[in-house]
Amino acid sequence: MRMTLRQLAVFVAIAQEGTVTRASEAVRLTQSAASMALSDLESGIESPLFDRQGKRLHLNDLGRYLLPQALEILGRAEAFEQAARGELQSVDIRLGSTLTISDYLMPDLIAGFILKKPDAQLHLQVGNTRQIIEAVSQFQLDLGLIEGSCNVPQLQAIPWSTDELAVCTAATHPLALKQQHTPLVLEDFKDVEWIVREEGSGTREVFDNVVLNDFPDTKLRLTLGHNEAILKVVAGGIGVGCVSRLAVEPMIAAGQLVILNTPFWMLVRPFFLVVHRQKYQGPGMKAFMAYCQEAV
Repeated sequence: MRMTLRQLAVFVAIAQEGTVTRASEAVRLTQSAASMALSDLESGIESPLFDRQGKRLHLNDLGRYLLPQALEILGRAEAFEQAARGELQSVDIRLGSTLTISDYLMPDLIAGFILKKPDAQLHLQVGNTRQIIEAVSQFQLDLGLIEGSCNVPQLQAIPWSTDELAVCTAATHPLALKQQHTPLVLEDFKDVEWIVREEGSGTREVFDNVVLNDFPDTKLRLTLGHNEAILKVVAGGIGVGCVSRLAVEPMIAAGQLVILNTPFWMLVRPFFLVVHRQKYQGPGMKAFMAYCQEAV
């Protein structure tokens, strides 16, 4: 077999970009050269790696099996080349994080890491837990930072921090007024109208497992895709919210919201680093993962 690193780079780029046109731009080849490289690779292994659908190319079973190995070969080749030149391996990481983490933790993490490694290139994509897990599993991201659980066998989930959800209302809400005189009990939440995050988010996963476990028929008044949107609606006097305490605290300090004491619910959750088990982890990626665990 006489495959080349260029052919592997084109294969990986097409797998990630979906078309030869976009892949050729990513590897800085002409479209015809990229097409020829893929054709030569498939001829060499005597099997196609993609299913063709117009201009779109989708990995077939063999392509999905070989993609992690191609990524590892390219990663090791880059490290070998840089070591041969006497250089330290560059840090260029495609990160993905969920909304809560991106809003309240990622700015400090990125800034602190760049202070330690000024030449690092960090690219951040934001989504909910389900979206980040999918992107990491498809090798579209090198590393994910999520707030929900991950049960995908090919991904490794590493606990790195914890967070607590807070149940909150406007100060004028009946539960906030009652709490001023007597402790709240579980039954006080039987007929509550909730303002919650969307399905697929780590926050919603905890809410469903805890609150809906006690009240399966509870009313979800609104489902919104961002913590701040939920908090503004709740601060306006509509319903009860359940989001990360990291998001609530600024509005508590400003007197816009009140946290309801709910000792009958366990609302602590872990944050995870997720990485594909077959992803080559260079020194830069290992350094960022170690920094995340040290910094919180």
